[in-house]
Amino acid sequence: MILKLSELGAYRRVTKVSTEFLAGKLGISQQTASRYFIELERKGWIKRNITPEGSLVKIEDLGARELLKLYSSLKGVIETAYPLSVTLEGVVFTGFGEGAYYISKENYSKQITEKLGFEPYGGTLNLKLLGDYDVKTRMELEMYPAIEIEGFKSADRSFGLVKCYPAIIGNKVKGALVIAVRSHYDVSVLEIIAPVYLRKKLNLKDGYKVKVEVFTSAAMSDSNS
Repeated sequence: MILKLSELGAYRRVTKVSTEFLAGKLGISQQTASRYFIELERKGWIKRNITPEGSLVKIEDLGARELLKLYSSLKGVIETAYPLSVTLEGVVFTGFGEGAYYISKENYSKQITEKLGFEPYGGTLNLKLLGDYDVKTRMELEMYPAIEIEGFKSADRSFGLVKCYPAIIGNKVKGALVIAVRSHYDVSVLEIIAPVYLRKKLNLKDGYKVKVEVFTSAAMSDSNS
């Protein structure tokens, strides 16, 4: 609705448009168009003055901001060489405890907090990917921009680079997919970190299916800008 109004000129100036005309342009009923007008006014996205010939409409600053958000999203989808996000699905399983060991290292946890914006819970949620599509998509992820957690050396061993991708787990909790350059797991396994204990937060047990939306760092940078 707001996009169509802008196409009719309401983005930059006051435009006269009737609900009947707009309904025809959008392929909706006149009643629905009228309801949309009322909702846009309520949100403060448009200013409208009703006259016998039609409504005099001007998109307000709030409406213009929503259009700019849409423009930014579409520009990212069309121009970015990488998908903004991918969704993977896996089954919860109990791992080797390797994740808890690495997350406990101060050099890793400090970088995660600084670069991802949250202090990680001391362990990972392990998911076994369900099918060929998910495994292939997980492999493709390594070609996409990532947030890198630098490796380091201790007195007795070295710790490798870790690539991180911001993620939303179970459509509820913000966290990240971590991919260690050195890992006991192959590409069929996801290791997920979050600021909370995910099993408890999402009421998960071994064998439960979980969907994870994974973002490229390019997408996150675009949303922050």
